[in-house]
Amino acid sequence: MGRYRDWVNLELLAAELADEPPYRARQVWAWAARGASGYDEMTDLPSPLRAALAERVPFSTLTVEDEARSSDGTVKVLFRTADEHPVEAVLMRFRDGRRSVCVSSQSGCPLTCTFCATGQMRFRRNLTASEILDQALHFRRVEPIDHCVFMGMGEPMLNIDEVIAAARRLPDLGVTHRRTTVSTVGWLPGLRRFVDEVEEPVRLALSLHAAEPALRSELMPVNDRYPLPDVVAECRRYFELRRRKVFVEYVMLAGVNDRVEQARSLAELLDPQVFKVNLIPYNPTGAFTGSSPKAIAAFEAELRRRGLPTTVRLTRGRDIAAACGQLAAAS
Repeated sequence: MGRYRDWVNLELLAAELADEPPYRARQVWAWAARGASGYDEMTDLPSPLRAALAERVPFSTLTVEDEARSSDGTVKVLFRTADEHPVEAVLMRFRDGRRSVCVSSQSGCPLTCTFCATGQMRFRRNLTASEILDQALHFRRVEPIDHCVFMGMGEPMLNIDEVIAAARRLPDLGVTHRRTTVSTVGWLPGLRRFVDEVEEPVRLALSLHAAEPALRSELMPVNDRYPLPDVVAECRRYFELRRRKVFVEYVMLAGVNDRVEQARSLAELLDPQVFKVNLIPYNPTGAFTGSSPKAIAAFEAELRRRGLPTTVRLTRGRDIAAACGQLAAAS
């Protein structure tokens, strides 16, 4: 499909408007957050200013390179940054009317989780707050959105400053802080800063996938650097400060982490007052296969029997490789 541009670099915009009244930047951002596709729609800006902005500040930090649409209504978009790095984001449409955007915080990921397609990509760089917001704004121009999850490419806690800056602007797009979720594999330096610095009620999710240290290290090498007990303790601190439960993401891998005794280990690790588990049917991306519905049901039943709140995530976008763990640009 043809290429076109997304939202503007916020820092460049601020520099261009330095001699204008402070409210001008707010006007431009308000139009963009409501879904405007260019400066010409911003009718409360003087015409000469609109023309100057169009000439000097491209309405862009990302270029749309490709788009895939699922039979369930999910849309996956491949973007390119100005320096040609790939970024993928997903819009998920649900029958109850929710419109949730899954955004990336990095191009690629340096943490090499073995079951994740992004982890097998070459890591390029962190994304800026503008590039993160661009992903949500692209879909906002299509229709209203009301949820956002930082669960796309990359580890958000490795890019904590830009992630926090982007999350703080999402309410302008219609996504409240309580409907924003930031995920982590357990990168402790960034997680500690998230707990200490983000006073807004943004939700936290922990990508866990195994309660046994040896198995988790095999699946997620980050566990060797930041052991799971330390990560769980930091999640507990989040709960104590915010009184909001931490979501646990647990991808179900056949014959690897889906046995009933492994559910018992998970229930022993997690305090049901602090954590809620989301079991995720796996979408094969390489060496692993997904657990059977029977195995997932037995795992869920064991967790519930032990008092741990548990749901099985509805898989979206499987037919366009847009589901959990599948985001990986071909180049």
